[in-house]
Amino acid sequence: MPVAVCDVYGAVLLANPAMAAECGTTPGRLRGRDVLDLFSPREATQVERIAEALRLRHRSRYQVSVRWRAPGGVERYGELTADPVSDTVEDTPALLVMLRVDAERVPSPTAPGEQALVTPMEARILALLAAGATTARTARETALTTDGVTYHLRRLSSRWGASNRTELVARAYALGVLTPEVWPPGVPGDKA
Repeated sequence: MPVAVCDVYGAVLLANPAMAAECGTTPGRLRGRDVLDLFSPREATQVERIAEALRLRHRSRYQVSVRWRAPGGVERYGELTADPVSDTVEDTPALLVMLRVDAERVPSPTAPGEQALVTPMEARILALLAAGATTARTARETALTTDGVTYHLRRLSSRWGASNRTELVARAYALGVLTPEVWPPGVPGDKA
């Protein structure tokens, strides 16, 4: 798993070889670089909330959806998780940063562009939602918690500018993420 330790401002103090490989360099060459120069946040407001929480000395796990150019110029997507760590509560924390690389994205055949891309998990949640599943049922069927389902729905709503679940499902159909000719709702390429 790609891992780095950063100061509270995001400057890399050290990184493991997996993190360096994602950036196309060696661990030593990452030292001193700003982690947000290496990985671009997909939602700027996420970073602002984290900075404010750290300023207030909140000790929580923070997640930021990111994209970056991997070696060879391929654009990749994933999620950075930052955990404040220090010996005492009074110490200024360092940030233990872990990168989860999305294994696969399902592109929309009708609307090319980044906002139409969804992870397989997001596509599954949207299909269940379109079929009328509650948050609790969706959580059971995807092996997530209800908070996990809500997290994915909030990210999608923010990305697509949807104000409620009905609008979110409508956008999923409009972008080609869900197949309109199939019931129950499905994702293009899924086998019934």
